[in-house]
Amino acid sequence: MTTERTTDVPTPDDPSTAERPAGAPLRRPVVLAAAVGLVAAAAFLGIAEFGALLLGGAGSPLVAVGSAVIDLAPAGAKNLMVALFGTGDKVALFALMTVIVAAISAGAGVLERARPPFGALVFAVGGVLALIAVSTRSGSGTFDGAPTVFGVAAAVITLRLLLRRLRLWEAAAAVPSASPRPASTERRAFLVWGVTTAAVAVVVGTASRVGSSAMQAVAAARRAVRLPAAATPAPAVPGGASLDVDGITPYVTPNADFYRIDTALRVPSIDPADWSLRIHGAVENEVTLTWDELLALPLEEHMATLSCVSNEVGGDLIGNALWLGYPIRELLARAKPTGDADMVLSRSIDGFTAGTPLDVLQDEDTDALLAIGMNGEPLPTEHGFPARMVVPGLFGYVSATKWVTEMEVTRFADAQGYWTPRGWSERGPVKLESRIDTPRNGTTVTVGEQVAIAGVAWQPHTGVKAVQVRVGSGAWQQAELAESVSADTWRQWVLRWTPTAGSHRIEVRAVSADGEVQTSVERPPAPNGASGWASVTVDAK
Repeated sequence: MTTERTTDVPTPDDPSTAERPAGAPLRRPVVLAAAVGLVAAAAFLGIAEFGALLLGGAGSPLVAVGSAVIDLAPAGAKNLMVALFGTGDKVALFALMTVIVAAISAGAGVLERARPPFGALVFAVGGVLALIAVSTRSGSGTFDGAPTVFGVAAAVITLRLLLRRLRLWEAAAAVPSASPRPASTERRAFLVWGVTTAAVAVVVGTASRVGSSAMQAVAAARRAVRLPAAATPAPAVPGGASLDVDGITPYVTPNADFYRIDTALRVPSIDPADWSLRIHGAVENEVTLTWDELLALPLEEHMATLSCVSNEVGGDLIGNALWLGYPIRELLARAKPTGDADMVLSRSIDGFTAGTPLDVLQDEDTDALLAIGMNGEPLPTEHGFPARMVVPGLFGYVSATKWVTEMEVTRFADAQGYWTPRGWSERGPVKLESRIDTPRNGTTVTVGEQVAIAGVAWQPHTGVKAVQVRVGSGAWQQAELAESVSADTWRQWVLRWTPTAGSHRIEVRAVSADGEVQTSVERPPAPNGASGWASVTVDAK
């Protein structure tokens, strides 16, 4: 018998021995190229923000570009952002910028893979635009553009290096091989480089945002401030100024809850030791005031309600606080305005300006302050530390300059505040307004159970003497008013109502101390403040 010898013959179906067919392409290379673009953008921001940190916070391309967007955006776009997001407008702007930058960066990665060096040129052009934004910011220094330059260099290097690794991976994946190891090696190298670069960029960028030495130094300086006692303290707030009603706005707004609307994407960091106020222009005497000199002056306390011109009818961009400061009229008396000057152009350290009527600031009956304290503590940094302006009776856009460093006495005919050429009125007196805090719109109440309809009403510098409430088409009813503390502050009010079954529209209007009845004419915030009656609708069941 003959025994036939057999040997194992490899088959095409054996995965351990089959060759990968030649020309097999890498899956989803476009997606990977887009991811490379995102990593390059992260490298740009990480390096640039870290460089800005080393410069004490100056030169941040993120802040500079965001500020340029605010400056160049049409008034309607800014109004829409405030209307939609309120005090979260800056967060919303950063989120929108992030989406746009991510889309452009991903596209640059795809473009660089397909047609180098055009993707790198996209980053270069973006860097030039960011550099222009940085260098044209108010107070920019000689070296403030350096972080942007280094950031662009980091982005381009990252883009080209990672795409080189991606091409090597693509090439290895397309070459026939008895083993997947070559492609696997290149894949691993690409992922290691990409993930490491992204992680470093994120860590460095985040650390630079939260670890600014300038911000930490100013926070420490603020904690060290001991406000002097007021030479003219404000009268104690009487118990009758607050009504015992659930849901009503507190008479004094806590600092943490006070609205913030301004153009500063990054809160300026000013050490009080380096701060000074300069008063110049059409004056006989130019005045410079340092922090220590300001603290040595006889300071005054005043309660005042401030509001934003962007506040919608019934909106919450308004707050009431106890302010400590020195009368601006006394500083102007030192400077002695001359000629036909009729305006003070105040300037913030970040370049914001506001045009305030000179006669309002000089008025003996207007408690306009250069304020350094808010509700018994130094100004919070986001509300103007170390010093800001507080002018009762005027909207903030023409008066409430935070981080103020300069007051120029001039004329409305010769100068404009920041918002005036952007479509807002030259002068901004606060209008007579009222608001319903409770019940909320859409609330369901119980038939036959008494409901407290309550809120606040205001017309700073004039005061409120009555508030009237109407339910449905019924007659106007007089609300109960809290005790008046000052004409410069809001007043709480309440009307107790027993509902019947059905849907009810509730409206409110105020009557000023001089007899003006709040208008029913509805107008938007632009150009000089919203008007109309606030209303809510409730269902009684």
